[in-house]
Amino acid sequence: MSDTTVQNPALEQAEVIDPELDIMAKAGVHFGHAKTKNHPAMMPYIFGMRNTVSILDLVKTKAHLETALQHLRETAAKGGMILLVGTKPSARKLILEMAEQTAMPYFVERWIGGALTNFKVIAKRVEYMETLEREKMTGELEKYTKREQLKKSEEANRLKKFFNGLRRLKRLPDTVFVVDVTQDVTAIREAKRLRIPVVALVDTNSDPRGIDFPIPSNDDALPALRYMLGRIGAAIEEGRRHAQQASQAKEKEIEQQDTAAAL
Repeated sequence: MSDTTVQNPALEQAEVIDPELDIMAKAGVHFGHAKTKNHPAMMPYIFGMRNTVSILDLVKTKAHLETALQHLRETAAKGGMILLVGTKPSARKLILEMAEQTAMPYFVERWIGGALTNFKVIAKRVEYMETLEREKMTGELEKYTKREQLKKSEEANRLKKFFNGLRRLKRLPDTVFVVDVTQDVTAIREAKRLRIPVVALVDTNSDPRGIDFPIPSNDDALPALRYMLGRIGAAIEEGRRHAQQASQAKEKEIEQQDTAAAL
């Protein structure tokens, strides 16, 4: 691979063959890091360089994206829980929006060590947070002194900052999605230790090894993140709709059987 300016074949063919590649290119999905920052394991996904900036092959990006989306759809369709992890500042708002859209648990603050590998303890912290919130709402905190009330209120706020996104996670997730594998390496390590599949965006400075469903992509630029997280959120939503339809069909079947039995 030379350092000369090259064109990504996906960019050249986008308008003729696949408009989706053109959309990804306009979002900047193909822009990686400088050559000096590239991870050796990412070389198969890099087509060339443009003014010292690595250019990802969008044809490969699309193929890996489709594989990852299919896994996410199937997981959601089975009623599975997908933990969304995006602790870097540029991803937090997008992850929060996707979590609200898909009703999935999330992590947007610093990853808490043991969030997965020591899940029972973390679950108790979440439960305690909800207890404090309930006591405040019902007025039960008033039985404590003002100093104790202040202390409990501060504790509730601290717990909410880190664990608010785990309210829906009543058990270990079925899949973990990570925006930046270099930022949240501990989350990935814990998921792998528990054999939980990981879907992740992998920029040119990332190590894709150990990621079950790597998606070669710019993980810094906001337009690229919007595009990728938009596709991922839509896939999860599609899977959830299938799950709801299957549940409704099952309920209808049971209702019809009960009606037939009563006749």
